Amino acid sequence: MEAEIPSGQVSTSIAIADSEKDEYSINDSPIEQVRLTVPITDDPSQPALTFRTWFLGLTSCVLLAFVNQFLGYRTNPLKITSVSAQIITLPLGKLMAATLPTQPIQVPLTTWSFSLNPGPFSLKEHVLITIFASSGSSGVYAISIITIVKAFYHKNIHPVAAYLLALSTQMLGYGWAGIFRRFLVDSPYMWWPENLVQVSLFRAFHEKEKRPKGGTSRLQFF
Repeated sequence: MEAEIPSGQVSTSIAIADSEKDEYSINDSPIEQVRLTVPITDDPSQPALTFRTWFLGLTSCVLLAFVNQFLGYRTNPLKITSVSAQIITLPLGKLMAATLPTQPIQVPLTTWSFSLNPGPFSLKEHVLITIFASSGSSGVYAISIITIVKAFYHKNIHPVAAYLLALSTQMLGYGWAGIFRRFLVDSPYMWWPENLVQVSLFRAFHEKEKRPKGGTSRLQFF
């Protein structure tokens, strides 16, 4: 004979399942393309702000800023996007994870310590490094003002004034982004299609995927 399950337990299980489903629906994006590309799960055990993040992030930011600014003055300007850094820093990050020492380093006169190699190269580290690189590759718009004044009007701007001009325009952009964060960042309807390509690439690099029989995985296809 089959054991009967009390109706109270059944209703409780259904309520829990419905609440989990509702929570999943609330956290998910209303945009279909985003739902299919961006996962809503998180692994809090993955390291994020590590030595590898700061080293590779700052290095890629400085290099892309210099190279793009240098090549921008060509007759046919070239631009290296953050996708290049996203691809190049993956083997570099894994190389650092395989070679750097794992012993913690104690900061003198403090109780704080950190490790050069907290574990395998994680997805969060890779994303932060790419954000660093993207900040450098986009350039500073105020440089165009300085270039026009020097090239067309044959006048020089004092380095301090040029620096303050560039800094103020950048801070103005961050300020406007902060003021309109409710609409530009927090709103689930404000999505950026260009970023979905990089999200797909991140998932192909870091998610473990079993190769189907007779086919290829996303990483192998890439």
